[in-house]
Amino acid sequence: MAVKKFDVVVIGAGPAGYVAAIRCAQLGLKTACIDDWTGRDGKTALGGTCLNAGCIPSKAMLEVSEIYARTSAGMDDFGIKTSGVQLDLAAMHKHKSKVVRTLTGGIEGLFKTNKITRMEGRGKLLSNNRVEFTPLKKNARSEEIEAEHVILASGSRPVDIDSAPMDGERIVDSWGALDFEEVPKKLGVIGAGVIGLELGSVWRRLGSEVVLLEAQDQFLAFADRDLGKHALKSFQKQGLDIRLGCRVLSGKATAKQVAVEYEDASGKKQTLKFDRLVVSVGRRPNTDNLAVEEAGLQLDEKGYVDIDEDCRTNLPGVYAIGDVVRGPMLAHKGSEEGMAVAETIAGGKGHVNYEAIPSVVYTHPEIAWVGRNEEELKAAGVEYRVGTFPYAAAGRAHAMGETEGIVKILADADTDRLLGVHIFGHNAGELIGEAVVAMEFEASAEDLARTIHAHPTLSEAIHEAALNVDKRAIHIKN
Repeated sequence: MAVKKFDVVVIGAGPAGYVAAIRCAQLGLKTACIDDWTGRDGKTALGGTCLNAGCIPSKAMLEVSEIYARTSAGMDDFGIKTSGVQLDLAAMHKHKSKVVRTLTGGIEGLFKTNKITRMEGRGKLLSNNRVEFTPLKKNARSEEIEAEHVILASGSRPVDIDSAPMDGERIVDSWGALDFEEVPKKLGVIGAGVIGLELGSVWRRLGSEVVLLEAQDQFLAFADRDLGKHALKSFQKQGLDIRLGCRVLSGKATAKQVAVEYEDASGKKQTLKFDRLVVSVGRRPNTDNLAVEEAGLQLDEKGYVDIDEDCRTNLPGVYAIGDVVRGPMLAHKGSEEGMAVAETIAGGKGHVNYEAIPSVVYTHPEIAWVGRNEEELKAAGVEYRVGTFPYAAAGRAHAMGETEGIVKILADADTDRLLGVHIFGHNAGELIGEAVVAMEFEASAEDLARTIHAHPTLSEAIHEAALNVDKRAIHIKN
């Protein structure tokens, strides 16, 4: 059998891998993409964890659960009378699955349109830019394929903890937490980071009593401290029981419950019982068995693939992108790296501005930011100025009944260049886009302040926060 040869072989079809494959094909490169994602129904799908068991299904659940919570709580203040609101969890899951199928099917169509060879199975890097492909079909033989260039985009998986081993039933990971067939009366979540907060929010809105056990003493330590304080108060008011400085000692499942023993912030041992427990303490790169030892692929001490500024590994013609390399584990970051690597392979110059990558927590209200926060600027010895503006002073926020939130802008004290923008409030994930564009063009706070924003909109809060950097906001006391 003749050895299959390609210009590019991509291992992984998540947001980093499938985007890289599509862009390579658009640039005229003969491209193959290897992926082994298989759903609970036994069917394969493109899109990786993000589209199948992460970003997309969780956002579908967040959206629907928010609608349910708002309507069931009553909308009398808006002049809308509601009664008899009921939850149909099976229909909610059906909607979630439809969204996932639509998007993964769209990627499949793009693969066909761009003539990408889709290979369902596992890929392993061998020496000299060869890849071992093992089909998913039972008893199928492995084969070697050759490529001028190989892109490693195998993604990440949830971190396991020995104290609370997952059984897929009572103790689950983030994927399992999206598929509960009934609303748990009491739900425990280990970890109050992005994923833990989003999943906790879903089930709290649907009726669960939710307790989040977080090891860190500071809430959302990776976000701006002011936003973290606002968010913590808001989420606690919504009914999320967030306990900081807690170290989980054990999680043991029985047929009906999970008993969790933990050490609280004072060092005292506590015990709680839950109907379900979600382990959400982070993710780790999928680099196990990604390459044979003889290939010589270099990993760092945390298991990430070592790369340079252009995502090149230590091996000629081999690149790595997405969750298997340094930087935030964000789908859009991986996608941009995929685009950049494709451009580089085709002879162009790829580019990713790591200083302007937005982050979003899809709670209600949302949390979003780009650039550096105050703590980071202080640690770096950078002089800066601050401008803030509350949602409560924005007309559109009042019209929408979404007055909880704040915009915070950090600008260089000497040059006025934007250093960071942080938003806690309704639609923060959409609003942050304006700040990303501004930072990409190296704009100043003055540039934002002189940009006309439509009235009435939530984006006016960004405008006023920029004005407030110079203490000349109009709709608040400076």
